[in-house]
Amino acid sequence: MPVKKQSGSIYDVHPSLAMFQKTLAGLKQKTGRTLEEWIRFIEKEGPKTEKDRREWLKAKHGMGTNYAWWIAEQSVGKGDDGSPETYLKQAAEYVEEMYAGAKESLRPLFEELLALGRSLGKDVKVCPCQTMVPFYRKHVFAQIKPTTRTRIDLGLALKDTKVPKRLIDTGGFVKKDRITRRIEITSTKDIDAEVKKWIKIAYEMDE
Repeated sequence: MPVKKQSGSIYDVHPSLAMFQKTLAGLKQKTGRTLEEWIRFIEKEGPKTEKDRREWLKAKHGMGTNYAWWIAEQSVGKGDDGSPETYLKQAAEYVEEMYAGAKESLRPLFEELLALGRSLGKDVKVCPCQTMVPFYRKHVFAQIKPTTRTRIDLGLALKDTKVPKRLIDTGGFVKKDRITRRIEITSTKDIDAEVKKWIKIAYEMDE
């Protein structure tokens, strides 16, 4: 079940939260304890540092790396709690921080690109991270990144599609990254028909 956007936020819950919640729900079945039970047990029996706790969980309790890192992180109060409310609060903070100070002048460009992404379809999800704002359909198909004080890069998932020179190769196709092209945006004039065409193509390729 995908996690739906919560009322009161202009952003959407990141798809990874559904995986987090699934992991949380199955933790007792896989490991014999819930997250809360593991944290209490670690506080009582485990080492003091996050690093030592990771190794202890792997060596003494046979956990895989992912579970050991995640539980150790949670046990020292790091990581989020996996709730949609927490993520959406953080998402808004990420965007504020991205467009603060020297990059504040880029905010209108971000807002225009955000509206453009939303206009592609009701199935578009906007899920901010700390350094960029990706657009999802089934996968990431575009992302907005304030790369310098004067420029936003609009990244697009276009595989190895033949494109004009304006769409710069990110090297993503060779590295098997989804984002393979980027368009430099420095003013509202740059958000033109060509940009609208290529972001729509990226959206349609992610059916």
